[in-house]
Amino acid sequence: MGESFLCRIGVFYDGSYFTYAQNHFYHSRKLGWLDFRAFHSLIEAYVRSKEQGFASYKVVYGAWFQGLHTSTQSDEKKLRHDRNRYHDLMHAGIEPRFLPMSVSQGEKGADVALAIDALQTANDRKIDIAVLVTGDGDMVPLVRALMKNGVRVLAAYFEYDDGKDRSFINDRLLATCNYEMNVNRLESDKDFKAMFKSLFKKPEKQRNQGS
Repeated sequence: MGESFLCRIGVFYDGSYFTYAQNHFYHSRKLGWLDFRAFHSLIEAYVRSKEQGFASYKVVYGAWFQGLHTSTQSDEKKLRHDRNRYHDLMHAGIEPRFLPMSVSQGEKGADVALAIDALQTANDRKIDIAVLVTGDGDMVPLVRALMKNGVRVLAAYFEYDDGKDRSFINDRLLATCNYEMNVNRLESDKDFKAMFKSLFKKPEKQRNQGS
């Protein structure tokens, strides 16, 4: 593979999964707000360490999948939080894909929407690496389908348990992906700990981003 090639990275977010991690780092760890653009820079650097033969590495596509309550189901704080989220996604070049939140069943269909979008993006030959920001074992068939299309898959996940908050990744999903990136483990990784620290920013108090 020639050195002139760009490694095109697509990032597909399980929005609820990422939001829980943001709240954990902000409220429990007191590190600050996990920033999307810094997170993409980390992904680019991490993929560079795993994939050789490219001249440059760039997140060229990002999409966010999450259930969204109606305005009648949300108070003022929640509505402000959703608006701030939307702006953060736009500034990072991530396409928001919100789905209606069911009153009785909660968030439904976000994982299916993520899988369809990832497969369509792979079928259109728009990416070389798909980054799945999730811990959901239901994504295993998606990973295999992406690989069949010649797309390598990186599982980007959060692993913590402080008694109140807990996050992990399904073992089958982890075993199926080409690469894994445990974001929490990078905090003590000599090659990435500086980038880990740069992930967080102190948001303005009035934004009330955490839940």
